Amino acid sequence: MSQFERLSLLIGEENIHKLAEKKVLIFGIGGVGGHMTETLARSGITHFTLVDKDVVEESNINRQLVADYSTLGKAKVEVMKARILSINPNAEVDTKVMFYLPENENEFDFASYDYVIDCVDTVSAKLSIIKKAKEVNVPVISALGAGNKMNPTELEVSDIYKTSVDPLAKVLRHELKKLGVKSLKVVYSKETPIDVNGRTPGSNAFVPSTMGIIIASEVIKDLLK
Repeated sequence: MSQFERLSLLIGEENIHKLAEKKVLIFGIGGVGGHMTETLARSGITHFTLVDKDVVEESNINRQLVADYSTLGKAKVEVMKARILSINPNAEVDTKVMFYLPENENEFDFASYDYVIDCVDTVSAKLSIIKKAKEVNVPVISALGAGNKMNPTELEVSDIYKTSVDPLAKVLRHELKKLGVKSLKVVYSKETPIDVNGRTPGSNAFVPSTMGIIIASEVIKDLLK
């Protein structure tokens, strides 16, 4: 039985080959990004560029796919690369151990990708990623706040301008209007955030992972349209 035989029953062998040709640019390999990336690898995506400067820390173990005691101190993008190659040895994975910021946005040729996926936390980075992708008409999707949430069934796929409740969505809506961005696909939670009385958000294993898998499903469906 071939690796993607069960998937081909749903989407057809032609689409398996189509997905293998697509190139994705992924920013952020954390709680959301790690699960999202692995789901893409298990769905037939073969060409990845992974961008994240963080290394695995003990506090990541409760929710991040790349995190366990054997990976502590290792760059998240390198751990993710190893996981992708263990799933599909034919994959091509480019890793960039760096934080994406507006100051280094020109290091990336957004037009050379078929999909851009934003799983970062920093507002300035998110805005730059979205703007650059929109400028070259490459599909882009953004993860919004997964922290301080407990109910994965409250997650939704929406346009940024139709979101509610999420504090990050409110900030992005305001800034994207100023940039002239008229639409943006996002995955966000309608759950009211829990007040944990601190700057560090609380998180769990089930909300970020579910958000990541939802994002991956949207990417696959969009690439097959």
